[in-house]
Amino acid sequence: MQKQSIEKGNHKTMWKLEKFENDEAVKSNTPFEVKNIEDNILVNTGINALLTLLAGGGGDAFDNDNSYLGVGEDETAAAAGQTDLIGASKVRVAMNATYPTFGTSQKITFQADFGSAVANFAWNEFAVFNASSGGTMLNRKVEVEGEKTAGQTWRLSLEISLS
Repeated sequence: MQKQSIEKGNHKTMWKLEKFENDEAVKSNTPFEVKNIEDNILVNTGINALLTLLAGGGGDAFDNDNSYLGVGEDETAAAAGQTDLIGASKVRVAMNATYPTFGTSQKITFQADFGSAVANFAWNEFAVFNASSGGTMLNRKVEVEGEKTAGQTWRLSLEISLS
């Protein structure tokens, strides 16, 4: 009897939110809170974009020129058919220099700093996009993380691993 091989692919996500009280704390890399947030869903348009890019079908890559982390204030559950953050208050921020990182350990890591005057509202939803507006949303995570206030910088990172 021949043993049948079963193929199974997994994706794992880990969001990291580092909250800094002010610019000096950012410079000294001393956040007042660090939170790891597991899981999210890949949305249908994001999956289709990844497969199209993989096959050389064209489109905007999720690279340093095009990638943006977005946050919003809506708490509606994440669903595969969503194409944007839902909140009335939402913003996208470009990648920090050298991000995303990729090509080793079967993962890609995105990172962006939301400075003192940016995204000062309740943070309840998170996503990655390949454009500053419009474009394609790759994923969405919903989790209440508090309200960012003026003067603070919050650094958001996302690591997506495939196996």
